[in-house]
Amino acid sequence: MDTPARTPRVLVLGLDPYRVPGPWDPKPVADGIEAGRRRFTEHGVAAEFCLVGLDGSDDIPAVVTAALRAHPWECVVIGGGVRNQLDLFERVVNLVHRHAPGAAIAFNTTPTDTFEAAARWVRMPG
Repeated sequence: MDTPARTPRVLVLGLDPYRVPGPWDPKPVADGIEAGRRRFTEHGVAAEFCLVGLDGSDDIPAVVTAALRAHPWECVVIGGGVRNQLDLFERVVNLVHRHAPGAAIAFNTTPTDTFEAAARWVRMPG
């Protein structure tokens, strides 16, 4: 008898576009994040999004650590906003390594292709 494959659990780490300082319009990025979130839902994948601010409102290492410890993750996707902040990126990669050592690490190219980034590393339903 075949056992159904377990749905992978994916954590997405990124920046909350509404809490990134600067004169810019965060709405297109926020819309892209929501489009990416919908792709997981469409495939029945339990993805959680941990979005942190660069405005000083978060203790980023504590927030990311709590998210990483919340569940065993099959894949952690690190978003482009995090990757564009070298010190933050380095810290986040090391936190993933420490707290989710069995998880694949994936990188999206845009907020809308986050599902595809995870799907490169873990088997997705459907």
